[in-house]
Amino acid sequence: MRRTDLEAVLEARGITKGFPGVLALDDVSLALHPGEVHALVGENGAGKSTLIKVFTGVYRPDGGELRYRGAPAAFGAPLDAQRAGISTIYQEVNLVPMMSVARNLLLGREPRGRFGVIDAAAMYGEAERVLAGYGVETDVRRPLRTLGVGAQQMVALARAVSVDARVVIMDEPTSSLEPREVETLFGVIRRLRDTGIAVMYVSHRLDELYQVCDQVTVLRDGRLAHTGPLAGLERLKLISLMLGRDLTEVRAEGVTRFARRDGRLNGEPVVEARGLTRRHVLEGVDVSVRPGEIVGLGGLLGAGRTETAKAIVGALPLDGGQVLVAGLPLRGGSTTAAIRAGVSLLPEDRKAEGIIPTLSVRENIALAALPSLGRAGVVSDAKIDRVVEIFMRRLRIKAASPHQLVSELSGGNQQKVLLARWLAVRPKVLLLDEPTRGIDVGAKAEVQALIDELAGEGLGVLLISSDLEELVEGADRILVLREGAVVGELSGDEVTEERIMATIAEQADG
Repeated sequence: MRRTDLEAVLEARGITKGFPGVLALDDVSLALHPGEVHALVGENGAGKSTLIKVFTGVYRPDGGELRYRGAPAAFGAPLDAQRAGISTIYQEVNLVPMMSVARNLLLGREPRGRFGVIDAAAMYGEAERVLAGYGVETDVRRPLRTLGVGAQQMVALARAVSVDARVVIMDEPTSSLEPREVETLFGVIRRLRDTGIAVMYVSHRLDELYQVCDQVTVLRDGRLAHTGPLAGLERLKLISLMLGRDLTEVRAEGVTRFARRDGRLNGEPVVEARGLTRRHVLEGVDVSVRPGEIVGLGGLLGAGRTETAKAIVGALPLDGGQVLVAGLPLRGGSTTAAIRAGVSLLPEDRKAEGIIPTLSVRENIALAALPSLGRAGVVSDAKIDRVVEIFMRRLRIKAASPHQLVSELSGGNQQKVLLARWLAVRPKVLLLDEPTRGIDVGAKAEVQALIDELAGEGLGVLLISSDLEELVEGADRILVLREGAVVGELSGDEVTEERIMATIAEQADG
């Protein structure tokens, strides 16, 4: 009997979940069967985290039905789901670092002797026995925090599986593991599958999916894009499903592009990153941007695009590598030093890392430029007003007045306010991380036109986008990243959606 012929142990039927202004899940269905490893994939904002939280009792769905072991289910809290047999292992280890390894593993289930006192010897023996099966050999009496991140992740996995779980949900479980530990994890997953446990495996690493998963469900923009067997599904097709670009549609659009800025990109790099390295994150990334050039960073979620941008501006500590601005090493290793040198970053999450919602449009725009708008610590209001007026007009920011709260503006206008903030410091190069995400079509076109206009004036631009069409239309050259490394460079007629997807897929096969 095929596993999918068995009754689903955990199932979402037409699940809908919304938040103010956002429909995170729209009629999503997914079934996990006993003895099956089911991949859940999708780019940022696809709805993966929301679906996991519905399954585990963090969120209650607004519509649809959740079923567990053949009956309707409604978990009021994560503890309810765990007690029912649904265990979750998150990317960040959620254990107690000061407590011993053994106590973390058996917390709430410690063996006890007379009068209910914990039997320490039995607890340590049981912990050693369980962890040995996960390739972890350590003194279980030591605090968990003294273990490496990979070993801590294996302790979290062992704890999740040892609570009589019927479903195990793994959210990016290999993000901090060494290759040897990854192989141990895969062995554990196969044992879980063979004993009839359902595993939902969330990962952006295609190699891993094809090694251990039986089924795959693709979410895109909160909707179900595909579900079915993973075997036989070409990697290029899977990538196109995740990115929302049909291969026949891409091929029909042709393989040439109009080079708007050809012949003008002959200067020395305004910013150059050499061998950017951070353990488990970046592997010797080289990037250069010349004046007036738009360089795109392509790749799937988790490829290292955002981390590269953050490393360039000093927001991500590095184990190795160097950043040069106008040929000179960037000193200081901080975002302040980068801004002073002329390198600014527009972050991906404008609400968490960008705008300050309690401040006005005027205050948000002037924030980064304040040191240059005053003398001896006294800021000139007249200079601020002049700068704000210039950029509100230049970027066509729609607001009742400069004193309106930025939180009251549309998403597109909030994004323009952030652009204005960083343009006000007169950068040599601007790093843009998903600059059009979450804004309407009209605002998106305006922002894209503005980026092209700025490059035309000599500003170097590093453009990160999950929208392949945006990358192809906007970039002069594209670096394709995978698992923290540059795996391809496309320029001229090579800059097409099909070539980007093929580069990712070819490297995943290699």
